[in-house]
Amino acid sequence: MRSWKIAFAATAVATIVIGFVVLRRGETLIGNPAGAATPNPAAIAMPVPVATIVKKAIPIYLDYSARTESVANISLQAKVPGYIRQQHAPDGADVKEGDLLYTIDPRDFQAALDQAKAQAQRDAAALDYARTNLERGSALAKSGNLAKDTLEQRASTEGQAEAALAMDQAAVRTAELNLSYTEIRAPFAGRLGRNQAPVGALISVAGAALNTLVQLDPIYVTFNPSETDLVEIQKARAAGRIAADILMPGETQAHHRGELTFVDNTVDRSTGTILARATLGNADLSLLPGQYVRIRLAIGTEPDALMVPQTALGSSQLGKYVYVVGDGNKVDQRLVSLGPTDGALVAVMKGVSEGEHVINGNLQKIGPGALVQPVLQ
Repeated sequence: MRSWKIAFAATAVATIVIGFVVLRRGETLIGNPAGAATPNPAAIAMPVPVATIVKKAIPIYLDYSARTESVANISLQAKVPGYIRQQHAPDGADVKEGDLLYTIDPRDFQAALDQAKAQAQRDAAALDYARTNLERGSALAKSGNLAKDTLEQRASTEGQAEAALAMDQAAVRTAELNLSYTEIRAPFAGRLGRNQAPVGALISVAGAALNTLVQLDPIYVTFNPSETDLVEIQKARAAGRIAADILMPGETQAHHRGELTFVDNTVDRSTGTILARATLGNADLSLLPGQYVRIRLAIGTEPDALMVPQTALGSSQLGKYVYVVGDGNKVDQRLVSLGPTDGALVAVMKGVSEGEHVINGNLQKIGPGALVQPVLQ
């Protein structure tokens, strides 16, 4: 009986082992057919977008932070005292050269002019009489009927009358000027500020300003290039005019263009910079003095720049680099030296060659030596 139990147990164990082996073989046959090799993850090529490196002539720019500045900014003040009679242009109005802005009560100055003219007429009549009297005296003196002293007195009277008339004429011109000063006109085209002299206010000569007038077209853009950039700027100025593009905050394309018109004659020793200025048209009056802008000076052209997308650039402790598709579609890392930008492209001064394919996507998923599948964009 015992022998039978031992034999039965051995048979059961053998059956279990054979079944397990058959099951494992079945799994192998189902999961990995005979003759199939297990794929090597390192041999899987990752699709990556690539761009061809091309040569292109691009402008060389120098970029600076800058601030707009008015060509002329004046305080409107009265040259004669009086009451403000009328403000002809509202606050903030755009005015033309010669436009009437303010009128001071002219009645006192009109009366002074009338008085000066009347005095001149009286002295003109006295001069006519003195000349006639002198002519008669000269004829009498020739015939011996008038003493020489009397003739000299008549000549003196005639001279005094001429001088008096000249003084009167000067007084008339002064009165006319004072009357004209009661009309305050725009000396140039520009924009008015806030009124500081309401109608009815009594103003005095050299007193508080009535208003301010700022010229907006053209307008200056001032900036401070470094003394190292000054060498390049001077070379470019010697070759011709330097165009300047003005970009507002947030803009990538310039909507205002002018030219460099002034470079100061002294470098600031404390900052190592120099004051420079560009002049540009502002016909739409969209720029106001005091705004922060960016100025971009075109100082030359790079004729054969190797251009790559800026999205292809990577950074490491060694500097900027790009990934280039090398032999066998393997990734080759190249350290590069960058030049000027042109839109979405950047010039590479060294590290790549024309016609090579640079990877400009999936940079975080690849590395040197990785196998890739380039997709030309």
